[in-house]
Amino acid sequence: MNFAVVNLGCKVNRVESDDASARLAARGTETAEADADLIVVNTCTVTGEAEKKTRKAVRRALRANDRARVLVTGCAAAVDAAFYEALDPRVRVVGKARLAEEIEAWCDSEGVSAAPPLLPVGPGFRTRVGVKVQDGCDNACTYCIVHVARGRATSRAADDVVRECAAYARAGAGEIVLTGINLGSYCDGARRDPSATRLAGLLRRLLDATADLHAPGAFPVRFRISSIEPRDVDDALVDLLAAADGRVCRHLHLPLQAGSSKVLREMARPYDADRFRALVERLYAAVPGLALSTDVIAGFPGETDAEFQETLELARACRFAKMHAFPYSRRAGTPAAERPDQVPPDIKAARAAALRALGDELRAAERARRAGTVELALVEEGGVAMSESYFELAASADAPIGSLVRMTL
Repeated sequence: MNFAVVNLGCKVNRVESDDASARLAARGTETAEADADLIVVNTCTVTGEAEKKTRKAVRRALRANDRARVLVTGCAAAVDAAFYEALDPRVRVVGKARLAEEIEAWCDSEGVSAAPPLLPVGPGFRTRVGVKVQDGCDNACTYCIVHVARGRATSRAADDVVRECAAYARAGAGEIVLTGINLGSYCDGARRDPSATRLAGLLRRLLDATADLHAPGAFPVRFRISSIEPRDVDDALVDLLAAADGRVCRHLHLPLQAGSSKVLREMARPYDADRFRALVERLYAAVPGLALSTDVIAGFPGETDAEFQETLELARACRFAKMHAFPYSRRAGTPAAERPDQVPPDIKAARAAALRALGDELRAAERARRAGTVELALVEEGGVAMSESYFELAASADAPIGSLVRMTL
């Protein structure tokens, strides 16, 4: 049995796609779409442009050959299942919660022998292992449809997460990336219960459970937080970052989206520019080696030149080591898409270019600031290694892929 998995969108999608690949690889062989008996397309709908790419990917999968069954899953499929079902009788739309069950049922119907899923670590999978611990979102940012597609926030049981991460550590994983749609909302237990396990508590359990699960002479597995909303960075997490000696990477992806308090309010983001700046200053004071990355949207409806300048100024003050800059893309079904004061495309493009230029400048400055310092780096394919602070370094040719090695920036 041949299969192909097509992934679009965020890091959570990537983890879910890896899980699907591991389940299918236990029973068959991953191939190009043209040779596949089954094609899984994990879709994205975060922006209008993402929706277009998703529809193109599904049509391409259908054209790849005329016999493959196409399972369409993910956020775009959740929002508009009827569109994808109408494309071709070979399409089956499957919710994320039922994807594993659907894959198993299809394999059984094709007479493919049963086998337990492979652990998605090692050759054929990403070097940095992703583990989804949370899904859904209880926020409703005015530009975003993901809370509709993913539903309310839910969290995995901490015991399950610990078992999975321990298995990866035993298999030799060097870095595990915790992912979620709103990762900082992680909570195993009643939300108002002070004894419930939150993100910092989960990380402490993971550090303890994996401290000795590494080969002699190797470093223990480290953990990275994929992305966390500013409101969810609490004292317990800051203290852990400061005390974990790099086993929780001193790197946070902290989405800004805009540096104007007015624009943030109209986005329905739960902080203003001053609070964001204060959080960053507190983080740098507590964790001097911290690197910060961020997301910024250029040209949100109604954004003026002066408000965009506030974004540039705040980004510079925050010394981001990496910036992902996007021109605002209208997403049907969101409040922002209905606003009459849309920013013209040429202005959005110019602002996004200015943000990217600033991002390049800040990244170069942060790299220069770290010159001569030593960090643990994860050796990846292609002769590169990823430092704790999320900089690519040239890896030694004899360093095993997946290992952690000390390197000088």
